[in-house]
Amino acid sequence: MGEAVLGAFLPVLLEKLAHREVLDYFGRLMGVNKKALKKWTTTLTAIKAVLNDAEEKQLTQDGVKLWLDDLRDLAYDVEDLLNIFATKMLKRRIERPQGRTIKLWICSLSKAKFNVSMNSEIKKINDRLEEISTREKQFGLKKLGVSTKPWKIPQTTSHLDGPVIGRDEDKKQIVGELLSKEETCTSNFHVVAIVGTGGLGKTTLAKHVFNDAATEQFNPKAWVSVSDDFDLLRVATALLESLTSGNVRELKELNSVQDKLSKELAGKKFFIVLDDVWNTCNYDQWTTLQSPFRVGAAGSMILVTTRNANVAKMLGDTNPYTLGLISEDDCWEIFKHHALLNDRPQNVDFLKQKVIVKCNGLPLAARTLGGLLRCKRVGEWEEILDHKMWNLSDRMGILPSLKLSYHYLPSNLKRCFTYCSILPNDYEFGEKQLILLWMAEGLIQQQPEENKQMEDLGTDYFQELVSRSLFQKSSKGNSRYIMHDLVTDLARWAAGKTCSRLEDKWNDDLPKTRHSSYIRGQYDGVKKFEVYSEVIRLRTFLPLSLSDHHYYNLAQKMYIHWNKCLLSWVD
Repeated sequence: MGEAVLGAFLPVLLEKLAHREVLDYFGRLMGVNKKALKKWTTTLTAIKAVLNDAEEKQLTQDGVKLWLDDLRDLAYDVEDLLNIFATKMLKRRIERPQGRTIKLWICSLSKAKFNVSMNSEIKKINDRLEEISTREKQFGLKKLGVSTKPWKIPQTTSHLDGPVIGRDEDKKQIVGELLSKEETCTSNFHVVAIVGTGGLGKTTLAKHVFNDAATEQFNPKAWVSVSDDFDLLRVATALLESLTSGNVRELKELNSVQDKLSKELAGKKFFIVLDDVWNTCNYDQWTTLQSPFRVGAAGSMILVTTRNANVAKMLGDTNPYTLGLISEDDCWEIFKHHALLNDRPQNVDFLKQKVIVKCNGLPLAARTLGGLLRCKRVGEWEEILDHKMWNLSDRMGILPSLKLSYHYLPSNLKRCFTYCSILPNDYEFGEKQLILLWMAEGLIQQQPEENKQMEDLGTDYFQELVSRSLFQKSSKGNSRYIMHDLVTDLARWAAGKTCSRLEDKWNDDLPKTRHSSYIRGQYDGVKKFEVYSEVIRLRTFLPLSLSDHHYYNLAQKMYIHWNKCLLSWVD
């Protein structure tokens, strides 16, 4: 689905093609087809006009989806070629004032070699563009009008995460279980697990319990987001940092971290939440992690959230709490909160039943649908609620409400959101951090009529994604944000093959990968990155950490490899 960002990508590409310096430099290259740029511009402009129709039809026609995939890859390759020209022009501007002298025959030889290479690449692009243009005519794509201007979001001071709705009884039962089992458990600590599918609000319920006054009898309290990448040292370190509210990055050995944990927990009645535990945690890892827990005071508690009942049992809860759907009235209340219905001049109760059906008892669906419709006029709501995407099956299990939230994003936000697919599950990020990454990738485009700095535009982009509930506040504080697992899945679905993580299963589409990240470790070596040798068009190679540890032993050979690829073009 990465092709959906073409609506934002192609205008940027067409602007580069029309740049005067590019046209002039192109014209000076001996043997290069001077008409190529004009042909590319004409063909891509015609294709851009039918993109909206193509995005609709690719939902039901595999041929259109494949065509859009190929068009996306071609657009990236054209931009790569233009970036090579831009680098050449920059090099000329830098060298000329310095009076750099090189033997004329060497310059001529280098220029001739470059011309031959460019001619070869331009011919390949011409052939691919012609083939794509021919295929486009087979689908009968039409020019569709641009959607009407979205309703403006009213100003509000309400907290975006909002109140916890529909889980008071669940909280009461979980708190009751935590307090009652301290008298009966044979060990000094007991595990209580909340089990449920994605989108039910397991994390929200755990927060509700964690902040309840009844749990104040526990001291210390700690919260750790485990996620699908169960790294024992990372989880133990994160737990220690949560308990001490300090930085423990100097501890690089698991044994040292465990020793400190034991000292922090010794003789204390603690309460620990292990949020979002996947089946990547095996019994041996759990046994190692829990060893410091055994020195705590009797009655200590561990609350776990997981999608897998077998994981809950492996951790020690043989009868986990199964979280169910919320009621229709609660669904409506969540939707109302996120759609800002109190600020609507129109009465929208006539759409209540249709909204409830679409949410299907899932808090996340109610939240994201509300975040989507708050940005639309009430007159557009019915069209969105009747969209055919609600009835399409999805092999990845992505909620229709999430797909629609993405579908109705402005094209500039689609590029920024799909870039987030390289973030690991449960990765906590700061607003400025993500904005700077978007800026580095050229994803924030300043329009001529806009009188804003790039950082300010990035803030607008970020807060828009927050308002649509695609980003939400982290449990660790208001300065950090996180994407729900299902929202991360949505970003990966949207990005297609253009974005990937080293931890994902790689496939035959490696040459199409443009943006990639990896979770850095303390002892990363070259072997870890061998798979990247097949990635020849990479733009992003981003090391990320799931803890406050910072490791700087990046694989230098990877940078050398890609620099050689670039220099072979430019020199």
